[in-house]
Amino acid sequence: MCGIIAARLSGAAAPALVEGLARLEYRGYDSAGVALRTGAGGLRVVRTIERVAQLERLLRDDDTLATTGIGHTRWATHGGVTERNAHPHRDCSGELAVVHNGIVENAAALRAELEERGHRFASEVDSEVIPHLIEEARQHGLGLADAVGAAASRLEGAWAVVVLDAEDGRVVATAHRSPLVLGRSIDGDLLASDIGAIAGRVESFRALRSGDVVELDPLGSEPRWTQGGRAVAAPLAMPCTVSNEQLDRGDYPDHMAKEIDEQPAVAERVLAELLPGIAQGEPWRSLALPDFRRIAVVACGTSLHAGIAIAEVFGRLAGIPSTAVVASEAASTYLEEQTLVMAFSQSGETADVLRAVEMLRTPGNPVLAITNAPHSTLARTADAVLPCHAGPEIGVAATKTFTAQVLTGTGLALAALGATGRMPRERVLAAVEDLRRVPELLAQSLRVADRFVPGIAGGLLDAHGFLFLARGAGVVYAAEGALKLKELSYRWAESYPAGELKHGPLALVEAQTPVIVLDGADARLAGNIAEVGARGGRVIRIGGLGADIPALGGSPAPIDAVDWLGPLESVVPLQVLAREIALGLGHDVDKPRNLAKSVTVE
Repeated sequence: MCGIIAARLSGAAAPALVEGLARLEYRGYDSAGVALRTGAGGLRVVRTIERVAQLERLLRDDDTLATTGIGHTRWATHGGVTERNAHPHRDCSGELAVVHNGIVENAAALRAELEERGHRFASEVDSEVIPHLIEEARQHGLGLADAVGAAASRLEGAWAVVVLDAEDGRVVATAHRSPLVLGRSIDGDLLASDIGAIAGRVESFRALRSGDVVELDPLGSEPRWTQGGRAVAAPLAMPCTVSNEQLDRGDYPDHMAKEIDEQPAVAERVLAELLPGIAQGEPWRSLALPDFRRIAVVACGTSLHAGIAIAEVFGRLAGIPSTAVVASEAASTYLEEQTLVMAFSQSGETADVLRAVEMLRTPGNPVLAITNAPHSTLARTADAVLPCHAGPEIGVAATKTFTAQVLTGTGLALAALGATGRMPRERVLAAVEDLRRVPELLAQSLRVADRFVPGIAGGLLDAHGFLFLARGAGVVYAAEGALKLKELSYRWAESYPAGELKHGPLALVEAQTPVIVLDGADARLAGNIAEVGARGGRVIRIGGLGADIPALGGSPAPIDAVDWLGPLESVVPLQVLAREIALGLGHDVDKPRNLAKSVTVE
């Protein structure tokens, strides 16, 4: 959602800030701003409710050659989308500028208290209480780092905060259950809420732990790390493996097109990481987790679909019972002992998932994180973490991270079932060989989708609602297809097990209603398709040879499907369909309205 960037460099800071904010655009935002320390020791604050490109234009006349600054992209939660609500925010003196991610849950009470003591507020946002709290702490004699720590101790919720002091150019940052990383380079120090914002400028980074306060002063000196006012060791430095090439879209028209096309290569990379050790029980043994009787998957959106697909693999292969927990509703969930809680989040910062993990975690129910961000809050708080190696994903609507999560979790399932004696070794080895076909299954599906889907999508632009149907292992993939279409096209799309059609959803079918059917050759689907046709609905089958989109083993030289995994390759035409319809309607497929890539608020 919101994005933070900060720079204290030997050269001009503005270009680094703008570049970082541009790389954070994928998270979703509605305003942007920067604060730069001028040569005269003041602050220049520039904010806009337009895109980062407009911010860059406003900064072109910057002649201060400021070497220190902070920047922010805001996704509105408190207060409307106005320039005065955009970050950075300042204290009464105007000497402190603050950018903030997260929500201050007790902001109303703090604001009333501060106003009673004479503080003047210039915006409607919760974040503005922070600079005023720091201002008061400094008036009581605290240095900037201690004042930031004192202010943070008054906040309730989750936050990442960066503060710039105009007087001497010091920068102080702190975080609590919200991502923030510090990277160092020969040019100086950079802070960001996503390592991708500073990739290419730093070779390594340190992720702030909850409660950390880090002070950058002066340029070239080692950052000072404290917690509760006491010096602490810096977090472990990690190499920055994200490259500029991974973040750029190259010759593709949008990031989503690139990321859809990357899925066969992502599958190859994930499987190369996992397959060699599965027969020996890796990666399960390396996680050092206790044995389990049940599985609970905890996630939101696309990650929930990935989790369900994996839970079903445990069930099909070994009869392991499972529970799917919608993270935002975890408070009403009861888990039996010896339940392995598998928490899925692409960013590892999904607030609903983090809160659900807090609620569900017990000594008898360990938490395993499956995430694309191994340095994230979820990864640090879980009992074990399994990275899914998808690489950076810029498009807000998840594509390759879904595929990577499913394959990572499936590899884990095979390793765990083999290591705990629930699957004979020969069956595990056979399943490993099955998985080796997945990259080519995805590549074949991609070729078919590129050939057949654009023409079909062009005839669906006037449709206002869609139904997605499947049976058995295809149901969760149909649900993912419906979600993609909703996210990108802004059209209603509902997914159902095909057998449920006659129990209510059939009332939605009228002449030319598009009904997308994942046809996995279940004999019962023919009757469901006939029910749709009798009402005039337009059936679009994704299946084998003869289907409208023959992406499931439909090539002249078909590849055997992996039945126990389910039709993972079906997500490719579903993603392409959603993208093509959205483009036909004139929508931005990388940044769909009202959505954010990393949902860090509940």
